[in-house]
Amino acid sequence: MTAQVEQIFFSLMPGNLVDLQINSPVKFRTKATLVGYEIGKYIILKHPAPLQMNNHQDVFAHGNGVVVRYLLEGQQGECFAFKTTIRNITKFPEKFIFLTYPKEIENRQLRTHQRFVTHLPSSIQAREDSEGKLGSELKGIIADISAKGCGFLFKTDNENLKVNEKDIFVNIRNANDTNITIPAKVCNSRFENGKVNVGIQFEDNDPKIKQLLNQLFIDL
Repeated sequence: MTAQVEQIFFSLMPGNLVDLQINSPVKFRTKATLVGYEIGKYIILKHPAPLQMNNHQDVFAHGNGVVVRYLLEGQQGECFAFKTTIRNITKFPEKFIFLTYPKEIENRQLRTHQRFVTHLPSSIQAREDSEGKLGSELKGIIADISAKGCGFLFKTDNENLKVNEKDIFVNIRNANDTNITIPAKVCNSRFENGKVNVGIQFEDNDPKIKQLLNQLFIDL
């Protein structure tokens, strides 16, 4: 594994979620929380079902192969994956899963357009329903933006809160103290560390997007 990949991987902080896929004895997928690691030796995860360990002891077993996937947000947005094996399962003092440190990590960019980091106060709301009523407004910030979409962030204490895939309006207060409303759609959302990150795709060829990016001094 190259030094660059090591550095990228361990920008994952304790508390971040990773996706686990185990194919033996049955195909099983779940999410687990990163606890820590020692480079070149092991990765430690919280057991995803600590109260039902006996129900999963054939899946979470020493020697079983695991595919680990995780996302890193950034200008391009990247998905990382690697294959490893379960080294050990602990019950005391905590229920942890030890994975063998990967020899290589694959990654691919999720976006074809570079996103630029911003901190724009904004809101999103669902478009009109069958009765012509707009959905409730969620206030937050645009954390990154490109000509094709943006990442919208808002705070919440509800770790089960999700924003469903739907058509929305993105409302932004621009530098001229006027509102820009951009039609878009929600592609995904996830809760992490007290915040929900919503992936949003803009509609193609909307002139208001070019206007906004020009005001932010972002070249297309």
